[in-house]
Amino acid sequence: MNKDWKLSTWGDLAELKYGKALRDYKDADGQYPVYGTNGPVGWTDKPLCQTAGIIIGRKGAYRGIHFSHRPFFVIDTAFYLFPKQKLNIKWAYYQLLTQDINSMDSGSAIPSTSRDDFYQLPVIVPPLEQQDQIANILSSLDDKIELNRQINQTLEQIAQTIFKSWFVDFEPVKAKIKAKQALTPALSQGEREKFVERAAMCAISGKPEPELDQLPPEQRQQLAATAALFPDELVESELGLIPLGWENAALYDTADYVNGSAFKAVDFSEDGSGLPIVKIAELKQGITSQTKFTEKTFQNKYAIESGDMLYSWSGSPETSLDVFKWFGGCGWLNQHIFKLNFSSNGQRYFAFYLLKHLKPLLVQTAMDKQTTGLGHVTVADMKRIKVAYPDKKLLKAFCDSVEPFYELDSQMCQQTISLATLRDTLLLKLLSGELRPPSIPPTLQGGSNPP
Repeated sequence: MNKDWKLSTWGDLAELKYGKALRDYKDADGQYPVYGTNGPVGWTDKPLCQTAGIIIGRKGAYRGIHFSHRPFFVIDTAFYLFPKQKLNIKWAYYQLLTQDINSMDSGSAIPSTSRDDFYQLPVIVPPLEQQDQIANILSSLDDKIELNRQINQTLEQIAQTIFKSWFVDFEPVKAKIKAKQALTPALSQGEREKFVERAAMCAISGKPEPELDQLPPEQRQQLAATAALFPDELVESELGLIPLGWENAALYDTADYVNGSAFKAVDFSEDGSGLPIVKIAELKQGITSQTKFTEKTFQNKYAIESGDMLYSWSGSPETSLDVFKWFGGCGWLNQHIFKLNFSSNGQRYFAFYLLKHLKPLLVQTAMDKQTTGLGHVTVADMKRIKVAYPDKKLLKAFCDSVEPFYELDSQMCQQTISLATLRDTLLLKLLSGELRPPSIPPTLQGGSNPP
């Protein structure tokens, strides 16, 4: 241990304050985030903690550690940290990430964090100026990770807007129908077709008609080719009105869904060698110290690799049921997760954004069958849910439209994984004192400039 670092306990440094019960926070529009044991759960107009701070899960099998950059509220399933002495609160957050909070248990029926055990946790405390430096180094990486997350969110929103316009609201089809209704007898057949086509082009591009001629010729040609793929009529179906020529397809038939294997304890490597077994936890957090590995070989259909699309169909509905892009390398897929296989990229992107669009329905389906906090979406459920399915040419056009957003999103995800790995490596070395932050220049210490 560095000679200027002091050995202490968390009980000497801080107090765990109880959260409070709060109503109607899930649907509120307040300016302050509300935290529970697993992170943000809603909003409120009045914070419980008036500063940025740390939230520590109190109840549940998994109790997380979270940081709020602004005042916040904590419900009664979590604590918040109240320092007893001057600390860099962000340093304290990073320090707590090295602690195994989930191993603490007060002994109640529901696993819960013991305050007494927490207070006895040892902690090595560097001088405040070094706390600041450690926090700044790690925060810079977290800031980049957060920026990537925001960019990814924007990219996904753009692609989902296109998906909803084409395949849910049928806006290009409706634009053609409306244009046909506005046609006048004086127009020639060619003029009529061009008028209808340009209406669809406006719906696809989001641009008013006068701006179409300002687009580069190649872009206009591409828009026109895409517009031609949409029919100009809606017909009755069991789903209601859908575009002429489209199918009523079961969600389960929009991709080849392959369920993972039920691995057993005897399959796990004692020394952590081999390939990882990817469960829902790995989809959320990546490969961690809790991940199980195996040296055995299983059927090839259970093998996954970076770039695969996976759907978690079981678990806590609001946090576990989702479609994920996997970038953790080769591994074996655990049960309760589907691997999606496709015959084309058009089908691939359609299935991804379809599952994103249907997430609220799928979550509700799981919640209707929820037991002990868990729910699931069965194959029968996915066969019962029907969607309007276009032809291959339109799927290809959709692929051309959203592929740049999907692929850039994927690149950002992979960069984020690399940044998180670097952060976690630095975190352990900086907080243990193995790696010392650079010395602070005298000007930043309040001293005079050197001669």
